[in-house]
Amino acid sequence: MAIVGGIHLVAMPASEPVAPPPAGPGQPLGGVTPALPPVDLIDIDPAREESVTELLRRRADAIMRRDEGAFLATVDPTADAEFVGKQRELFANLAGVAFDEWTYLLHADESIDLSAVPFPPASPGTDELWAPAVELRYALRGADLLPTTRGMGYLFARRGDTWYLRSDTALDELGRRTWRGPWDYAPCLVTATRTGIVLAHPGSEPMAERLAKELDAAVQAVSALWGTGWSQRVALMLPDSVAEMRSLVGPDFPVESVVAVAVADRVDTKRRTVAGQRVVLSPSGSRALSVASLRVVLRHEILHVAARADTVDGAPMWLLEGFADYVGYRDSGITLPQGAPDLTDVVRRDGPPQSLPDDAAFHAHGRDLDLAYQQAWSIARYVSDHYGEDRLVALYRKLAGAGPASASDTDEILRQVIGLDRAGLIAGWRQYLLDTIG
Repeated sequence: MAIVGGIHLVAMPASEPVAPPPAGPGQPLGGVTPALPPVDLIDIDPAREESVTELLRRRADAIMRRDEGAFLATVDPTADAEFVGKQRELFANLAGVAFDEWTYLLHADESIDLSAVPFPPASPGTDELWAPAVELRYALRGADLLPTTRGMGYLFARRGDTWYLRSDTALDELGRRTWRGPWDYAPCLVTATRTGIVLAHPGSEPMAERLAKELDAAVQAVSALWGTGWSQRVALMLPDSVAEMRSLVGPDFPVESVVAVAVADRVDTKRRTVAGQRVVLSPSGSRALSVASLRVVLRHEILHVAARADTVDGAPMWLLEGFADYVGYRDSGITLPQGAPDLTDVVRRDGPPQSLPDDAAFHAHGRDLDLAYQQAWSIARYVSDHYGEDRLVALYRKLAGAGPASASDTDEILRQVIGLDRAGLIAGWRQYLLDTIG
């Protein structure tokens, strides 16, 4: 399951005519999983489990050792020719990626009972088909301090005494799909920096170089405000297509309307551990960004990476996205009227907002969504300008760490950090807007 941590929207001054697509709200992804056919919990064959486990071990070892022959030897030679060809392409596409780990985990007790569902007949000479649950466990060198896991919809076939990988799509209609990484789409090019990696594809070298030049400075800028108590390692992913981006951020996410998004596979806020953090950039929108806009976007998304372990689901979006935008725009020299043109128009025409933007505002579209982000950013600027950056950071840590908080709990946290409840915060923020852009 991919967890979205922040989607970026950038408003730049007139001298920077950049208009990235509208962003969407941070939200858990995953969608509805189709009902699986019966799972075989009884017929556990130790010999079969041992053989397929060994097959997966050899497959993983072949990837780590860059042994194409050993890798292809794990594929059923009678399998569909398209599948065999894609496996050969997959191996070649992985050549430019360094891993600290690539292993498979087999869960024999979660096998699909293939006898209970219609299934295409196997090729002649196939003695048995088996569909246990399989997870890929991998770690990108230079980015992942912890490995992450992804589900693989593998179907295995036995021919005589030998087991092979038969398909990674045959179980799609049964609700068990294979996760697709960037290496399933095209050859991967990895550029390493001191604080992370940029993973792209041939043809994207100019953009990958831009990202690599900005990455270390962006990590340093985030750490300067947030602190260094995070991995300070970032994986920037630059997909070539909408389909590839969707595979990295989730099937139900509106990838066509975002510039960048920070995601994670697994978060444990109690242990403060995070796995599978990625900053995924739009295959089209990100390439149109100016240097200044790109810097804002990277700092915004990397803040979400840095703060992930301290951010509980359900924390108010005005705080999460406002603080990320504050970090993004910090030291940019962009004024509030320049960076928040929609909010400026509203304040000058109708006066400042009467309330904080609610979470639903971050699910809007177009200028309504722009306005929500600009309001959130202005709130963070108000807190920083009047109470100092240290208190802004403290407010984020306490309120974001609390997750879904009642009105009274929110008021109490606000009073503890800045001495105001929500009513006081709104009153001060409204006056700040009048003084700054009114």
